[in-house]
Amino acid sequence: MEFLFEYGMFLAKTLTLVLAIGAVILMIVIATVKPKASKGELCFDDLSADYQALKSDLQQQLLDKKAFKIWQKAASKATTPQAKLFVIDFTGSMDAHEVDALREEVTAVLAVAQADDAVLVRLESGGGVVHGYGLGASQLQRLRQKNIPLTVAVDKVAASGGYMMACIADKIVAAPFAIVGSIGVIAQLPNFNKLLKKNHIDFEQFTAGEFKRTVTVFGENTDKGRQKFQQELEETHVLFKHFVKRHRQQLEIDEVATGEHWFGYQALELKLVDELTTSDDYLLTQLNERQVYKVQYRIRKSIAEKLGLAAATALKSTVQQLQQLTLWR
Repeated sequence: MEFLFEYGMFLAKTLTLVLAIGAVILMIVIATVKPKASKGELCFDDLSADYQALKSDLQQQLLDKKAFKIWQKAASKATTPQAKLFVIDFTGSMDAHEVDALREEVTAVLAVAQADDAVLVRLESGGGVVHGYGLGASQLQRLRQKNIPLTVAVDKVAASGGYMMACIADKIVAAPFAIVGSIGVIAQLPNFNKLLKKNHIDFEQFTAGEFKRTVTVFGENTDKGRQKFQQELEETHVLFKHFVKRHRQQLEIDEVATGEHWFGYQALELKLVDELTTSDDYLLTQLNERQVYKVQYRIRKSIAEKLGLAAATALKSTVQQLQQLTLWR
């Protein structure tokens, strides 16, 4: 029995080694293959149908058979709304790469929206790069330019670049403790110049143009460079303030553009938002008036990505089994 056990351990270790080598080879192959542009697909989910199905299931549980049939008959005679509400989810990261999907979703809505239709964007973002969120705001502006009513719902956070996008809307609704605002600009970076000097390491940087590089991570920063960098931040802040004020004219912009953030209760008083409610409650009010569809652009995974994920999963499973065998011994 001891021989069989040792032989089993040997086979397990050999299998693990083979899988590890295979995984390394696979990753090398994936790295050397020239990646193709990721393609995605648009998906439309009928949220109205999902809601009616849920409602029917609950009524079936709550009512007796006769009462449920009566309810079903009445529900079947109900008039189906002609107007539609398109729901788009946007959860933004620091680099705002999610705007790529938002572009496709907005284009899809513009292709099918009718005069009485509207859009709800469930937005969640603490902000990030100016150019990324500027483009995100421009995508929502496309809806406004076509006179499509736009509501932005903030359940958790719409700060800085997130609020830049939200202020495009005709109406902003927020949960009572959602974080809103932060109309300001920030930039920070470490400087390793003293560390390099201490270790006798020279850093050389060549530029053409006095302010091609104002501050640097490795070079010695100058007061003139710092002042220019601060000036650029101030100019960006002014542009941000003007942008928000243009879309939210009811705001006292100097009062709210201090870089501070507020909770939903406070944001309502400051007129940063128009109503306190969650996206769930807002949708419930719309389900009786409109057919509600969720629009989502999903990126398809490449074969290389799928193979890499499968190999990683197989290797993880084998290692876990080997650990269990070792612990059993």
